[in-house]
Amino acid sequence: MILEIDAGNTFIKWRLLGERAVVDRGRFLTQSEWIVPAGWSAISQARISSVAGEQVNQQLAALLERTSSITPQFAETCAACAGVTNSYTEPERMGVDRWLVMLAAYNDCGRACCIVDCGSAITVDYVADNGKHLGGYIIPGLRLMNESLLANTAEIKVDQTIEHFDLSPGTHTSSAVVHGVNYMFKALCEKIHSDLQSIGDDYRLYITGGDGELFHRLMGEGEYSPDLVMDGLAWS
Repeated sequence: MILEIDAGNTFIKWRLLGERAVVDRGRFLTQSEWIVPAGWSAISQARISSVAGEQVNQQLAALLERTSSITPQFAETCAACAGVTNSYTEPERMGVDRWLVMLAAYNDCGRACCIVDCGSAITVDYVADNGKHLGGYIIPGLRLMNESLLANTAEIKVDQTIEHFDLSPGTHTSSAVVHGVNYMFKALCEKIHSDLQSIGDDYRLYITGGDGELFHRLMGEGEYSPDLVMDGLAWS
């Protein structure tokens, strides 16, 4: 079996691949005591995407070598791979998770695509029909926008969670903050829809990330692919 891991700043997500399908999956907090799933002892290969930092990478590598005698393969961003050409003059400066979702999306559809990854940060990337990365955007995610406003405005106290998505105008400060962040999230959906319409080419839209399901629901179009980062590991 093959173990695939998507290590982020908040969660470490994993899945086990059998011959034709995912046979097990799970996640645990990055900053916690890791409990090794039983199935990890039977793996023959491990592929990892990590933006969690060198310390976490070393801990993961040591854990896998100890439990399964496997040296994991850490994906790296490069200038070109699997039909996709990076637009960065210094490819290594692009986050590997962002690179992997482009590899996965382009190799799934084989044509022009737009990938929206709604995590701690929201990334939007465009890949042309010939596989060339046309560039993209990096925007604070829902929780990051909310926390940033709170951190810089001492008098604002929010007493409701952002999970209850509401676009109505806020009638007190906390609802105005939360609904304002939601408003920006919805506006991004509309902007991306407008951009894809104006481009004219037949772009395939992929959506992933922790808030991807909500973004997909608001967009009303595209393909929601929660495992897109791990899907890209096979192409890296």
